[in-house]
Amino acid sequence: MSNLRIGIVSVSDRASGGVYKDEGIPALKEWLGRVIASPALDFEERLIPDERPIIESTLLELVDMKGCHLVLTTGGTGPARRDVTPEATLAVADKEMPGFGEQMRAVSLKYVPTAILSRQVAVIRKQALIINLPGQPKAIKETLDGVFAAVPYCIDLIGGPYIETNESLVKAFRPKSALKSQP
Repeated sequence: MSNLRIGIVSVSDRASGGVYKDEGIPALKEWLGRVIASPALDFEERLIPDERPIIESTLLELVDMKGCHLVLTTGGTGPARRDVTPEATLAVADKEMPGFGEQMRAVSLKYVPTAILSRQVAVIRKQALIINLPGQPKAIKETLDGVFAAVPYCIDLIGGPYIETNESLVKAFRPKSALKSQP
C-alpha cells in the first residue's frame, strides 16, 4: 500500500513574511494525524504569501511533481483584495467539486454568521483533491470535521490510496461496494 501524500499550504502574507507564527500547518498536521488511520502519511508543507502566481505554481508543484493525493490550503478565502486562493485553485483545476464549498460554508454557518463571506472551493487536478480551508485553527477543525467523511471515497474514485480513518473521530463514507474487506 502506498503512502498517502498530502500537501499542506498555508497562504498568508504576514506568516510567510515572518510577522507572526503560522498556525495553519500545525493545525492541519495535528488534525490529520489524529483522524487518518492508514496508510502512512507523507506531508509536503508550504508557507507562501497571498500571491496568485505563487499559489498556482505551488499547487501545480504539489500535484504534478510531488504526487500529492490530497492538497489542503488554509487562508486566502475571504473577500479581501489580497484573498486569491480560490481563484488560484480554480485556475489549476481539471474539475470543480462544488459540494465541498457548499458543505464547508454550511458547517461554518453553525458557528459564525460571517461564514457567508467565505469563498472556499474544492477541485480535482489529475490524481489529487485540492480543498481550500479557512485560516484559523478552530475553523480548520470545524470545517474538516464537517466534510472529511467524503474525502477518502473521493480519493478512491480518482485513483489514490485507500484511506482509513479513526472512526471515533470521522467515519469515512463509502458505498458498500467500495469497502475493502478487513483482514
